[in-house]
Amino acid sequence: MYKVRAILDVDEDVIRTIAFDENLSLEKLHFEIAKAFGFDGGEMASFYKSDSEWNQGLEIPLFNMAEAGEELSMASCITKEILEKKNDKLIYVYDFLQMWTFYVELIEVSDEKNQDTTTILSIGEVPNKAPEKVFESDDILSDFEDEDEDMFNDFEDLDSLDLDNY
Repeated sequence: MYKVRAILDVDEDVIRTIAFDENLSLEKLHFEIAKAFGFDGGEMASFYKSDSEWNQGLEIPLFNMAEAGEELSMASCITKEILEKKNDKLIYVYDFLQMWTFYVELIEVSDEKNQDTTTILSIGEVPNKAPEKVFESDDILSDFEDEDEDMFNDFEDLDSLDLDNY
């Protein structure tokens, strides 16, 4: 039996601990986590492998996104192959429009058999609206400021261009 703790990334503590058979697919785990937090599981979602510092790694999407052939998907991944030992972590993103983000950690592995997936701990209430996510990136435009501020506006009048020759 596996026990995972899923923590919703919001201001107030919203935590669920879920017990399940380690042979559960990630697709079924996706539905169980969604249900434990009051979602229907009908939105797009992905798991991301994570290191001990919660850095986002390899994506495991809900559906196979490859144009041809077998590609990684939740249906093709068994939980015990992804979460191999205690304290292994995943980041779970549900509903890419709302960006509900969860931190999922394997907190217990036992020989006990558990055929039914159950939520064994529930703390906090899910807010009505997902918090806004702020994505920070390098300001790539600042690299160009020193070179030529107007490099994209070299033409005085676009009507004067002779485009028939191109």
